[in-house]
Amino acid sequence: MANLELTAKEPPCGDDGVWLSCIECSETFAPFEEVRFTCDDCEGLLEVRYADLPTWDDFEGERNVWRYAAALPVDNGVSLPEGGTQLHDVPRLEEEVGVDRLRVKHEGMNPTGSFKDRGMTVGTRVAQKVGVERLACASTGNTSAALAAYGARGGMETLVLLPAGKVAAGKIAQASLHGARILEVDGNFDTCLDIVQDMAMAGEVYLLNSLNPFRLEGQKTIGLEIMEQFRNEEGDYPDRIVLPVGNAGNTAALYKCFRELVKSGAIEESDVPKLTGVQAAGAAPMAEAIEHGWDEHKRWGEVETRATAIRIGNPVNAPKALPGIRQTGGTATAVSDEKITEAQRDLAEEGVGVEPASAASIAGLRKLRSEGVIRDDEQVVCLTTGHLLKDPEAAAEAGSEPESVPGTTEGVREYLDAH
Repeated sequence: MANLELTAKEPPCGDDGVWLSCIECSETFAPFEEVRFTCDDCEGLLEVRYADLPTWDDFEGERNVWRYAAALPVDNGVSLPEGGTQLHDVPRLEEEVGVDRLRVKHEGMNPTGSFKDRGMTVGTRVAQKVGVERLACASTGNTSAALAAYGARGGMETLVLLPAGKVAAGKIAQASLHGARILEVDGNFDTCLDIVQDMAMAGEVYLLNSLNPFRLEGQKTIGLEIMEQFRNEEGDYPDRIVLPVGNAGNTAALYKCFRELVKSGAIEESDVPKLTGVQAAGAAPMAEAIEHGWDEHKRWGEVETRATAIRIGNPVNAPKALPGIRQTGGTATAVSDEKITEAQRDLAEEGVGVEPASAASIAGLRKLRSEGVIRDDEQVVCLTTGHLLKDPEAAAEAGSEPESVPGTTEGVREYLDAH
């Protein structure tokens, strides 16, 4: 089992109160001296640790990622800017689902249209600090778009590996326009990630997938924003956060956020929301592990879902995320593509446009409510991670068909009267 206890004492390798720690063996490493993504001794995942953890009084400025600089490993980033996304009201969905309060945190309103921008503003800055000039990632689409934009902003070369024929056209277009070099790999996302990891370990690229612990520090600000916004607008903290799960980076980042808030005294342990992960039925290794009570997930060799952003069979952050789900009293579930599409349509009817993977959170909420897992007295935040224009083909398929009408005003009127 992973060791996710936070340590307050700075080791000799620390740099101004920041260091890296292995979640398996607790070995510590200097944060910025060389490129490192896993433990040298046991190959366990690394987490960023801090000598001092901030409270709410330490956060200031406009509501964006860098409002929370006191909780991050660097004081500023390569910024567009990012963060400050809204908590939407969805009254019809709230009434239909039957919970006490339902808000939707729409991360598709970030600069490149997904939550990935939060991680890239931090990760790209750390790459500059370490002295690496070539950024790289494996991607199902959103990571590549964010990497390309932030790499361009920072004047850095970017390399993207995508599974051939498996990424939405809108996401490839973003990466291409921002100047990334795009390689379409004969294999799935996990194949791409294996290759990028090999190149990173050889020192050829700086990897900015969620395996990179600094990227997750940026994503941690989703949790800080949700807690601060919900408290200010609703007078309390949410009981539960429901989120889509692909590589499980957000689940891991939110759990770290809550642990740090408790450790600093900013919130009580009883204030921590239940982390509830939702996967597509065709790519659900995390949900499978939770269902069977396994300490580790089993890699799925074949995955398929129209929710391309979470079409991942080997979530690298599972060792961080599984304890997060369990320790917060949450759960994980899988939903069909049909239920995801239905949820995407229903969110759109509330004016919230999301790509398919994002709608998994609403589909999962519905399923868990019907099963009685989520109670009617709960206050819930559903996280939606990407904008509907990330996957315009899926949006068109989920939406209504155009109707042919005559080219005259009277002809249009007659058609509307008849239909």
